[in-house]
Amino acid sequence: MAKKRPQTKGNQGSKGKQPQLKDHEVPVVGAREPCPCGSGRRYKACHGRAAAHAVTELVQRPFEGLPGECDWVALRELVPAATVELTLKDGLPEGVPSVTLATVLPMAWPALRRDDGSVLLGLQNDTSSGDISRDLADTLERALTTEPGQPVAGRRAPSEGPRLQDLLDEKSAFEPVVHAGFEFWVPDAENATPEVSASLERANAAAIPTVKLPGVDAAYWCETPEKNHLRWVMPHPEEQLLDALARLHAAGTSSLGEGTRLVGSFRAHGLIVPVWDLPSGMGAKDVERPAAEFAERLATALAATEPLTPEERRARGGLTNRQVTLS
Repeated sequence: MAKKRPQTKGNQGSKGKQPQLKDHEVPVVGAREPCPCGSGRRYKACHGRAAAHAVTELVQRPFEGLPGECDWVALRELVPAATVELTLKDGLPEGVPSVTLATVLPMAWPALRRDDGSVLLGLQNDTSSGDISRDLADTLERALTTEPGQPVAGRRAPSEGPRLQDLLDEKSAFEPVVHAGFEFWVPDAENATPEVSASLERANAAAIPTVKLPGVDAAYWCETPEKNHLRWVMPHPEEQLLDALARLHAAGTSSLGEGTRLVGSFRAHGLIVPVWDLPSGMGAKDVERPAAEFAERLATALAATEPLTPEERRARGGLTNRQVTLS
């Protein structure tokens, strides 16, 4: 027989009045963990039940309207280690010298206020609602007032809170810097503690070498043991882009040179990301010119208005059959 859970003061089991917690008071906890309200029940059977119904409607393009939307998507889904300096609409608060977006932070922290007062905001974290932009904005606001030297804990963002589009200067450029490793976590990696050094070593060992191509927007080369790839986040409307890719594929002009192949695409945060297989010996510099030439061919195909030919429709079907959605 299962033991009765202890009843807490102010909440006499399921028959008593449940403590009231507002959205912003509920931290992100596991479904099977004790509910933070103190009821003694699992979160999924307590406030988690209401929270599940209160999750905001999924925002298909959470980064729409931000400078560099395609790069936001790439850093969220594709790039292991990268940083971007962010500019706030209202300027930096006193004592905060800078705000930097980072793909990943130690211990998967949502954000970190460094000893010097600067802020690191993590992008590749689980979020508690259907609007990544609102969740990140909530984390950013809290990071700005967190004591220096402390990480920022995850929580459920208020449904009425601001979004990144409300906090970031839309006129500032979004310029990712891709790193070979995660040394940006600490200002002095050589003198880091053994724990931090071990964490850095593990993270660096798992990172896939990645390079952002110059000359084209949001195209990222990456190296894997068997073959290399180019993954290119594109801003064009989905149907128009798929038609254009099909035209090029049917014409035999969708590759990036000998030994390369357009293998399909995936959908991430409302945008389409075509993917090419590249020979293992084809480095990032080798693909720069072919990518720029492909961008010109794609622009022409995007401007075409005539119906697809039967061959182009078959090519389109092949591309869409290999399409998956990440978010």
